[in-house]
Amino acid sequence: MGLWGANAAWAEGGPVILAQHPGTELDRQARLLVSPDLHDAAMQNERPVLLTGSGHLSDDPARTALFVQLQSASLCGSAGCSTSVYLPDGRKWIQILDSVSGPITIAPEMHEGMHDLLVDGTDRWIWNGSTYTDTQATAEPAPPR
Repeated sequence: MGLWGANAAWAEGGPVILAQHPGTELDRQARLLVSPDLHDAAMQNERPVLLTGSGHLSDDPARTALFVQLQSASLCGSAGCSTSVYLPDGRKWIQILDSVSGPITIAPEMHEGMHDLLVDGTDRWIWNGSTYTDTQATAEPAPPR
């Protein structure tokens, strides 16, 4: 079965389903990626719940992303728990989206060969060739007159 195993929740487009996959290679890889957060939580006597999911972000099977979310009192804020997204790159993982809150959907629209991601239903993130960027522009202050 390889990295993803029989229990991996795949998103072929549509919502990314996050769930626990204890004892799988997917879970082991995710734990390595978030080990600093797991360590910090342990120092506060917490045992976070680790949720993972995966999804095809392009037509290239090598572009199957790993979605990782940790849930604990110290790691989740008023906006909920955050999810990070990783892509395999040889023998390592590259973080391509960091700490977004809300459900993630793989959209049918694409940029630079990768599907757009919708966070919390309306916040569209697009691929710029190396990472996902938010399309919700931040307002810049008007220049002084």
